[in-house]
Amino acid sequence: MKNKEVILFVCVQNAARSQIAEGLFKKYAPEGYEAISAGTEPSGSINPLAIQVMKEIGIDISNQKPKVITEEMVRNSTARVNMGCIDRKSCPTLFINNVIDWNIDDPKGKSIEQIRDIRDTIDSKIKEIVTTLTQNSTQVNY
Repeated sequence: MKNKEVILFVCVQNAARSQIAEGLFKKYAPEGYEAISAGTEPSGSINPLAIQVMKEIGIDISNQKPKVITEEMVRNSTARVNMGCIDRKSCPTLFINNVIDWNIDDPKGKSIEQIRDIRDTIDSKIKEIVTTLTQNSTQVNY
């Protein structure tokens, strides 16, 4: 059986954006693909408002854990997506080559309404990736 293709979602704290992306990709992923998220300086827990806005759309990310990005994760991923950077010195784009940069606002300190907007932006981008993967499984072009 062929190994799954991995899409890696990264940010600094791995507490909201990349966790939301991982949860959404798991929901929409075409067969043969999986998601993982990580951060350069992961926080101790997922942002509770990120958990809440995901539950609102039927996705439970409460059991996901922030984790530090490893060379193995990068090496084993088919595509790497940087969610955006709150801190340039810890930005994943400094450490990862061939990264897709979405430049999405950090939800930290934002209202629930703003985090819903961020979730919806990520949802739209995830659907674009899934459409591309479904249409052309031999080459990833986003």
